[in-house]
Amino acid sequence: MQDWDGLRTAFEVVRHGTVSGAAQALGVHHATVIRHIDALEARLGVKLFQRHARGYTPTEAGEDLARVAQATDDQFAQLAARLSGQGNAVQGELVVTTLASFTRRLMPVLADFQSEHPDVRLVYRTGRRLFRLEYGEAHVAIRAGSPPKELDNVVQALATLDTALYASKSYIERRGMPTEADVLEHDFIGPDDENIGAPALRWIIQHVDRARIVFRANDDLSHFEALRAGVGLGFSPVGEAGDDLVQVLPPRDEWAAKLWLVTHVDLHRTAKVQALTAHLKTALRDCE
Repeated sequence: MQDWDGLRTAFEVVRHGTVSGAAQALGVHHATVIRHIDALEARLGVKLFQRHARGYTPTEAGEDLARVAQATDDQFAQLAARLSGQGNAVQGELVVTTLASFTRRLMPVLADFQSEHPDVRLVYRTGRRLFRLEYGEAHVAIRAGSPPKELDNVVQALATLDTALYASKSYIERRGMPTEADVLEHDFIGPDDENIGAPALRWIIQHVDRARIVFRANDDLSHFEALRAGVGLGFSPVGEAGDDLVQVLPPRDEWAAKLWLVTHVDLHRTAKVQALTAHLKTALRDCE
């Protein structure tokens, strides 16, 4: 590839969102940034950015380019550190991705890590969309369900979250305390996607009458807030239920959530990834 300058320039424009921000980061004139972007788009035959008054917004092609450039930038940084004898330094940007519902459990762990490694800049990405490690969208992923099978990923068992069925105090005041004998006659909070992989949500699909699933959503935070609001019965990891929820049925093995720690093989051995994965394994296994 002959367009290293153009690729680096495009990457900085994505990061900063403006030509002036990219120019400052690169130490060049803003006209040079525009010239590099125009030349790269002409060579590739695709638009990388939408131009508007507030700056440059990457197109889908521009986002793809930025992801690959980020991974490449990380690899060059790793090489430079190793060649300069600083390969053991834990520093730089470190991107973690997981489900938003794990935030309450993970944030104290990540805060401790950042306190121990102040030269690390953490980026935290959540959502149902799978952030792809091979494109540099994340350095470390914490995933639930079956073991991830993507090629070139290093997958390690991280923790098992005991999961129980809960009701809010307001729901119990309104409907009474569910028992194991009548629990299926109560209202439930369930998934909108019946192909969902979470074991507890699959149990709802298999055992609860569809008419009794009165609230449906696909994101865990919506489930939890509906549970707290008293909409119906729902599942929660035992350690995250909080004082406003009452356990209706105790944890079962069939409801347990398996957590997996996933890294890409190219970055798995970097000092910052190794430091974070070791920290996560120690902290989360202590919480099981």
